[in-house]
Formats: sequence, structure tokens, C-alpha cells
Amino acid sequence: MEYNYPLDYTWSTEEIIDVIGLYNTVEKAYESGISKKEFMAAYQKFKKIVDSKSAEKQIDKEFYEVSHYSIYQVVKAAKEQDFIRLGK
Repeated sequence: MEYNYPLDYTWSTEEIIDVIGLYNTVEKAYESGISKKEFMAAYQKFKKIVDSKSAEKQIDKEFYEVSHYSIYQVVKAAKEQDFIRLGK
């Protein structure tokens, strides 16, 4: 993708890698599909870094603005199905 990921530059390199990992799994859920297990593993790493709901909502909003993909929608789908595919 040709856009800038929303990142907090106070995060460590490892944390940035984990957050980008979540963004990649969200993209995968929209573009080709992803297993619930793979997505939830990335999401759990993300939640260790971004533990407040308000910060998560802000990051989701910023990510949606640049990518048109929603972290929230993938989390919601993961609660309902074992394989997530949101794209067309």
C-alpha cells in the first residue's frame, strides 16, 4: 500500500513492528482473508502496546482515513467467524 501508517514515535522499534503487524493483518483480512487465530495473535500484541480503548479508537480512525480499512470491523468479524474476509 502507498500510505503512511499511523504510528507513535515514542514506541520502541519492537512495538512499531507489532503495530505494523496488526495493520498488515487488517489489510490481509480485506484483501485475501485471514484466519481468526492469525489475526487475534497480532491483535493481542497490539493491545499490549495500545491498552486504552480511546487510543485504540483514535488509531483505528487514523488507519481508516489512510487505508479505508477498519481494525474495529475486523475485530468484530473475528468474534463471529473463524476465517475473516471483508473485501470484495
